[in-house]
Amino acid sequence: MFLNNSSLFTKERQTEPFLLAHRGLPQTFSMKGIESDTCTAERIYEPEHPYIENTIPSMEAAFDAGADMVELDIKPTKDEQFAVFHDWTLDCRTNVKGMVADYTLEELKKIDIGYGYKDGGKTYPFRGLGIGLIPSLDEVLRQFPDRLFLIHIKSNDSKEGEQLADFLSNLPANRLEQLTVYGGDEPIASLKDRLPKLRVMSIETLKSCLLSYIGVGWTGVMPDECRHTEVHIPEKYAPWIWGWPDKLLNRMDAVDTRVILVAGNGNWSEGFDSEEDMKRLPTNYSGGIWTNRIDQIAPIVK
Repeated sequence: MFLNNSSLFTKERQTEPFLLAHRGLPQTFSMKGIESDTCTAERIYEPEHPYIENTIPSMEAAFDAGADMVELDIKPTKDEQFAVFHDWTLDCRTNVKGMVADYTLEELKKIDIGYGYKDGGKTYPFRGLGIGLIPSLDEVLRQFPDRLFLIHIKSNDSKEGEQLADFLSNLPANRLEQLTVYGGDEPIASLKDRLPKLRVMSIETLKSCLLSYIGVGWTGVMPDECRHTEVHIPEKYAPWIWGWPDKLLNRMDAVDTRVILVAGNGNWSEGFDSEEDMKRLPTNYSGGIWTNRIDQIAPIVK
């Protein structure tokens, strides 16, 4: 079992790490005492760059810095489009109240998404600068026609999966190959049912793959549940998975599955965001890395 799962006896990997930029190049904030309903925009650090998460300028900056893929969040609008926005409500970050679904895309273009960002409790450095910056998913894909994206459905509503399937079904096959979708079990299941060749991930698909792999992966056999998908593995648990890191990465590569390592225990989208964070990675690590500071991490890796 040891010899079959030790990276000491596996094919040497020649690739660089795959860099996944969370929400493009966002403002970062203190994770201390964070809860599910915490307004993170009110606790950002002093800005080191001028970008706001989930906007086209932020994504462009991320790709220019060296991102291989950008993650973005989508919400359905009142006029049945998809707006790129993270929070459940507009109350925290913007100058209006309510849900994204309460507004048409045209109405969302008029709000200031930089309104609520507060610099260490002192100033509002982005107030007035976020008007018109909420893009639609369609705008993002047209702006970056050859780039890889990880699209996040922020709910567990199967209807959102069906709506996204209707939208994505109009794209050519080669474009769909550049997209991955993750989210709640229900919308991902309905999306996968409609577009079976699309790479998707949910808690259910993640558990199905990893639990099956824990059961039989030590033999080198890859479960069907691990084929053509994406798995996000918290660094806390990664060392306990068969073959970590290189043999596992080689096995997942062989079945067209992307492995992304996230920082901590995976609860709060923590990333490898500094040089100190990168020191925790395995020597010569060449898998996927989740980061909130692609501007800091890409120069170290690339």
